[in-house]
Amino acid sequence: MFTKKNDKEKTLVSNLKYLIGKEDKLKEKLEDNSYLEPFSYDLMLFMSLIKDYYKGDYRKIPFRTISAGVVGAIYTLNPIDLIPDSIPFIGYIDDALVLKFCLKQARKDLQKYKVWKQEQSDTKSTSENDKYTDKISHDKSSTDEEDDNETSTDLKKAS
Repeated sequence: MFTKKNDKEKTLVSNLKYLIGKEDKLKEKLEDNSYLEPFSYDLMLFMSLIKDYYKGDYRKIPFRTISAGVVGAIYTLNPIDLIPDSIPFIGYIDDALVLKFCLKQARKDLQKYKVWKQEQSDTKSTSENDKYTDKISHDKSSTDEEDDNETSTDLKKAS
């Protein structure tokens, strides 16, 4: 039998897959609407968090936080809500209010994720720089050995 925890996890994974598939539509909706524009950065950061959570790269987030963000994003994507999006000027007000509430619930955890993401980026950059430096050192060593071999060969010919 399934437990409540398994059901929650399955539902969450299903919603995460849905949101990841709708990321472009969500970006478009945020760009096209001035009511939602103030939430663009936080929502896109949350989308990044969702992808890292889904891949298993970042799991240091409470269930309530990730579920609040998922609810807010799905509500924003859904055209059928309290105030239909098709109503000019006021259609997105409810979306903005729901997003504001959900992102406020996730703010602290989003900041922790942002720090983690920056650390990952810094680590990756350092690692890539180290690889580049190692390659340059290896290439220089190879060139020095070739130069030594050529000098040795030239000396033998001169003898």
